Amino acid sequence: MFKIFFTKLKRTIQDKQLRVRIAFVLAAFALYRVFAAIPVPGVDTAALQAFFNNNQFLGLLNLLSGGGLSNLSIVLLGVGPYITASIIMQLMTIVFPQVKAMQSEEGEVGRAKFVQWSRIITVPFALLQGIAFILLLQSQGIIPVLTPLIFLTNVLVVTGGSVLLMWIGELMTEYGIGNGLSLIILAGILASIPTTLAQAVFSFTPAQIPAYLGFTVLTLAITYAVVLVTEAERKVPIAHAQQLRGHTAQRAAASTYLPIRINQAGVIPIIFALSLLLIPQTIAGVLGAVAPGSAGVLQSVVGFINNQWVYGTLYFLLVVLFTYFYTALVFEPKKVAENLQKSGAFIPGVRPGNQTEKYLANIATRITLPGAVFLGLIAIIPIVVRALTGISTFVIGGTALLIAVSVIVDVVRKVDAQVSLHE
Repeated sequence: MFKIFFTKLKRTIQDKQLRVRIAFVLAAFALYRVFAAIPVPGVDTAALQAFFNNNQFLGLLNLLSGGGLSNLSIVLLGVGPYITASIIMQLMTIVFPQVKAMQSEEGEVGRAKFVQWSRIITVPFALLQGIAFILLLQSQGIIPVLTPLIFLTNVLVVTGGSVLLMWIGELMTEYGIGNGLSLIILAGILASIPTTLAQAVFSFTPAQIPAYLGFTVLTLAITYAVVLVTEAERKVPIAHAQQLRGHTAQRAAASTYLPIRINQAGVIPIIFALSLLLIPQTIAGVLGAVAPGSAGVLQSVVGFINNQWVYGTLYFLLVVLFTYFYTALVFEPKKVAENLQKSGAFIPGVRPGNQTEKYLANIATRITLPGAVFLGLIAIIPIVVRALTGISTFVIGGTALLIAVSVIVDVVRKVDAQVSLHE
């Protein structure tokens, strides 16, 4: 195993094109971290830290900004607006047939239009989120009350920072290795590790040794489970009409299969769930800043949701629900069945057409359940650990671990494919 690893590493280093791509990704990482270190002026650091410690909603948003939100940098919105815009465009494929045709039936030109519309929608989303966050932070005393001109300037700066990150991410996708937006999120996760470890060391007491050992074991177990679920798939055997001639041809047909992944939704359901849970808090914060006293009912709702057990239960249920929803969105049994029929392929023992569609739909429904439950458990691990141990300085970020492991596995797979191609 180690011999294979070092052989692949040597060939990766020797590949000039691969070296250039990796160097580009590292340079983009450095540029992104520079932007993430430039703060918005006039921030009360102590109030900001207290606000984050008492608010469970902003954890994933801070993750999507790569830590830019926790120190209120000029890229505090991160790639969140672009991800939201992409999700909205995916949802529009259900409502508007023209959008669906643009994405799937018009080839590369249609997909380019789809991406361009996602970019355009990102700008108003970034503006709205920038306004909401600045009003929320003003109401909490984290930043001083701003004049209209300075307020507008700050909104434009954070909006521009989000659009800039979107552009850098797309450049990384084109000229680097892997998905650029995922790599930006990964860079933020990796950059937060030293701070988290430092907090854990400074707050360490001998009585916490069992808890820290438990954290280590749990982290390793989660990492293994994430890799297992990310790679897990149901292999549906596929046969072709021209292959059914003799035993040799039947063996060849049996080796062909249609892979259906257990976790087809990735981390999108977690983002969906968090966005829905964030709506009452955002509206209450904005109303509290604009018209104090008018958000009493919403504040009561937010206070009820902020109870860690209520929040954890809602979070888990929403993640499971959205996993099924998004899987139904991205995996279309009818389209797969039609494509199989057009190519002269079929599932042995299942009639082409409607029967194949129902068969694939039943498989997708069954295997989505363990994937949905897994995502839900990953999402609420920090809440459960904090509730059971009372330790908040070294809480395992299940979502962060899921994203990090998934991105690293994807990058390793693409590097390996590139090396194999040159061989």
